[in-house]
Amino acid sequence: MHPSVVALPQGKVRGSSTGSVHAFLGIPYAAAPLGASLFQAPGPAPSWDDERDATHFGPTAPQLGYQEPLRSILHNPAIDGPEFLNLNVWTPDPGASGLPVLVWIHGGAYRLGSSAVSVYNGHAFARDGVVLVSMNYRLGAIGFAALDGSPANRGLLDQIAALQWVRDNIAAFGGDPGQVTLFGESAGGMSVATLLASPLTEGLFHRAIIQSGNGTIASTLDDARLVAADFAGRLDTTPETAEIPALLAAEQNLIADFSVDQNPSRWGRSTLAAGLGLMAFHPTIDGHTLTHLPVDAIAAGAADHIPLIIGTTADEFRLYSAPTGLTTALPADALPNVLASRGIDPALADTYAANRPGATPGDLMAAILTDFAFRIPTLHLAEAAATAYVYEFAWPTSHLDLRACHAIEIAFVFDTLTAEGTSMLLGRDIPPQTLASEIHHTWIDFAAGRTPWTPYDLDTRSVMTFNTPRSQLVSDPRADERELWHTP
Repeated sequence: MHPSVVALPQGKVRGSSTGSVHAFLGIPYAAAPLGASLFQAPGPAPSWDDERDATHFGPTAPQLGYQEPLRSILHNPAIDGPEFLNLNVWTPDPGASGLPVLVWIHGGAYRLGSSAVSVYNGHAFARDGVVLVSMNYRLGAIGFAALDGSPANRGLLDQIAALQWVRDNIAAFGGDPGQVTLFGESAGGMSVATLLASPLTEGLFHRAIIQSGNGTIASTLDDARLVAADFAGRLDTTPETAEIPALLAAEQNLIADFSVDQNPSRWGRSTLAAGLGLMAFHPTIDGHTLTHLPVDAIAAGAADHIPLIIGTTADEFRLYSAPTGLTTALPADALPNVLASRGIDPALADTYAANRPGATPGDLMAAILTDFAFRIPTLHLAEAAATAYVYEFAWPTSHLDLRACHAIEIAFVFDTLTAEGTSMLLGRDIPPQTLASEIHHTWIDFAAGRTPWTPYDLDTRSVMTFNTPRSQLVSDPRADERELWHTP
């Protein structure tokens, strides 16, 4: 590796070069949110006089990290430091101009994750002619609790600040600020849907990709304040004066209660619905950053000028059920109760069972909750969008019987199948490089303005199924199951 230097209005940054790829890591796009500013809108990015070392990832947002069994499956490094509002840039040539730009938002249920995850390394995108940007943003209660005296949606405001930084600075890395594609997975995909709907993002990106997202993840302000008041009540002092470890402990305790107590009078009906019974902290319809539920704003035309790739994996929910043994251990008489507790008609299970001979009750639960939380909301978003290209990633791993679970497609998209941490999810399986090359280059082609496949409409419902030995465009896959959810 050898150094590479780029001059920004903030000051010069010194990155590193490997082959044809230049990487600049840990660049602050906003002020370090110290003290009382932890719960305020992002402040102006800092500047410096000397060259700034940009050869290592910057600090990650405060979080407690995954618990087992996910801790053993999902790579999630923690890097301490106050300047965690930072981003990374990989470019094939800082001296170029007009290169397409991809901006990545990581997932983690709005509480976890960072841009330092090895699978998100942007080297392959830059190798193949794209400028790749990834960001950190405030998480959990720090990023999303609707506290009095603080702006709501601080994590979203961070993402917007990062996009503004890209608009103003990406040309210095060879990128075209008029050719930005925003993409993300899980909470990152939900963030993309929310930013598509936000009145604050006009002109900041021009195409979008939503991987395993959802357009219904937003609470009313009143309900979000119920959760925030519960959070604040768990502290010995005010949130603004509490230390970060105390904030994280209060958040963890709240999440533990939230996951078992689904009482609408305590948390708010919209919070429970948006959080799928799992996420207490997520975006809020605050009238500023977000004025409507994302899917409703998109249906009303908020993003009609932005083409969209959107999709899911075939077995999303197995990430949460298979490693715990629930797919094999769930008793048959418990399945109706699991479904009813989420407001799902237990009679749906009959069709899913008929389509899956030999499936256990836990298998059926995972299939139904995959559709409930991911596939059906994704189709609703596709129907709401002006131009949407829908996919399903179906290649399965045998590891822990996860199959085509949540997050499995990311290493294929980034072409990082051999990255540190990938084997945590894939085990000893050898994933097909040909499939990684296919989906990776599909994302690149889309970022460059090319049409990926037939767009989704209510007549054909075309879905690109990524799998081996070959991917194929399928018309209305599993139509009988889709129709159970009263889709148009």
